[in-house]
Amino acid sequence: MYGGGNLIYPDLSYKINGILFTAHNELGPYAKEKQVGDVIARLFKENNLSFLRECQVGNSGNIIDFIIENKIILELKSIRVLTRHDYEQVQRYLQTTQLKLGILVNFRNQYLKPIRIVKIDTQLKNKYQSKN
Repeated sequence: MYGGGNLIYPDLSYKINGILFTAHNELGPYAKEKQVGDVIARLFKENNLSFLRECQVGNSGNIIDFIIENKIILELKSIRVLTRHDYEQVQRYLQTTQLKLGILVNFRNQYLKPIRIVKIDTQLKNKYQSKN
């Protein structure tokens, strides 16, 4: 169904992406992040998805927008351009929570493009970096 790859949580990701597109179509590209979050929370409830909203990450003071089904982090943005910092932020959340998958999405774009971010296995990364 998904090309035989090793996608992480393909069915749940597909459902979340559908909800993101519905919210974007409902609000348009210039909604504030809070408005987007409210609509997405409503759509998660309507689709019987369990979620946590605005969860604090450790003692850092950082807040994760959503954790869905205790499996996927959803980070919402409503900014002109995503930067490296936005990707790194999701990766830090994945490292801290030990969840495997994050979705980063910028609602400011005219065409929505959710970005899947997979947790980096830091032990494996360090093992290969030390060989170089």
